[in-house]
Amino acid sequence: MCSDKTGRPRLGTPSPSPDAVAAVEEFAAGLQAGHDQRDADVLNRQFAADVAWGSPFGALVDGYEQLHPIHVRFQEQAAAAPSVRYEVRHVLAVGTDTVVAHIARIVLDVDGEPVEPNNEPYRPFSELAMYVLIRRDGRWWLAAGQNTPMRPGGAVPAE
Repeated sequence: MCSDKTGRPRLGTPSPSPDAVAAVEEFAAGLQAGHDQRDADVLNRQFAADVAWGSPFGALVDGYEQLHPIHVRFQEQAAAAPSVRYEVRHVLAVGTDTVVAHIARIVLDVDGEPVEPNNEPYRPFSELAMYVLIRRDGRWWLAAGQNTPMRPGGAVPAE
């Protein structure tokens, strides 16, 4: 195992394999298709039965059986849903069959431009999600996800 100058172990590979990157890109494309088609079955097609999900509102949703009906309700509210674009931001392969990825869901205005984040609680918001994908029997599945709203100012400065 490699470590950095502080002696902490590096858990991921120096650069993820093309297969790992392709798995994340395919996952993001599935999210995009599910949103665009307003179809929870498409959105969730890569979610494992025992997926652990953290909502941007602090709720923990345990398993596909609990999460899928929530996504169905969201998709039924399609008329109010904004246009979005999913963007892969970071891929870390922590094993040959395990990938951690950050994928942004960017809310777009009517001209297809990103909506600037603000602190209005009920305005559609962009978010950054961390997803853990696991390969089983040659197929990649979502094992865990955590969504976090994007707010003005971006990252919290270290002090």
